[in-house]
Amino acid sequence: MLASAPRVDSRLVAALRRLDDGSLPVAELNRRLGKVAETLGLAQPSYQCVRLLVRKIRRCREVPGIGDLLLDIALRNKPPEALLDYLSEGSKPTL
Repeated sequence: MLASAPRVDSRLVAALRRLDDGSLPVAELNRRLGKVAETLGLAQPSYQCVRLLVRKIRRCREVPGIGDLLLDIALRNKPPEALLDYLSEGSKPTL
């Protein structure tokens, strides 16, 4: 039988998003997330799992979302055609 790691609780993923401002190393985020997990009575995710989640969170932050684009259009920083370009590229962040 294959062993598999349990999924990371969504509360921990949300906490990791709040903790990560992009300036802290993954090891420090892992320690802080461990304290959050302990407070919530959850198992602490492995360092490898936290590292992968941090990379995914940071990558999604690099891609501007539809909300940012709509705000830029509303503030007239970008033309309305930018929305068509965005939708045709299919560059929608997922997480």
